[in-house]
Amino acid sequence: MTAEKKSGGVAVGILMGSDSDYPMMSEATKMLDKFGIGYEIEVASAHRTPKRAHEYATTAAGRGLKVIICAAGAAAHLAGVIAANTTLPVIGVPMSTSALNGLDALLSTVQMPGGVPVAGMAIDKAGAMNAAIFAAEILGLADPGIAQKLVAHKTEMEQQVAEKNARLQKQRAETK
Repeated sequence: MTAEKKSGGVAVGILMGSDSDYPMMSEATKMLDKFGIGYEIEVASAHRTPKRAHEYATTAAGRGLKVIICAAGAAAHLAGVIAANTTLPVIGVPMSTSALNGLDALLSTVQMPGGVPVAGMAIDKAGAMNAAIFAAEILGLADPGIAQKLVAHKTEMEQQVAEKNARLQKQRAETK
């Protein structure tokens, strides 16, 4: 299993149904890097490699993972299969890989039967980014360092919006 080592070890597993999901899921790795959270990233398919997906899920907690992020397109059963085989929190990120532009994957991700929860995110990059932030929020409940980085991240976003607003107001004033 390929792992990106950070202080505290590998806490998040990122699982993709295909390597073609990586350009979108790289947004999750960027956010996890920003928060200093160790992760591993792999390809396993619920349909094409069901034994591998099952093994990944059933060994995840024993390998020290705390949260699993799953990306999948089309039928998007990867997150559900993983959630059915672990007690770890599973976050699903639908990919827009089919003729339905991800709507099928989104619906498959959020329409899990009672008793097998999967947290559903938005389609593609925004979903990957939010999945990593959500994983950080889960981990931040027990790790004050991650919690502080989340506060700093929100402050940074607030400052960016304030700067954009100031630029807009300046441009409007100059055109009057």
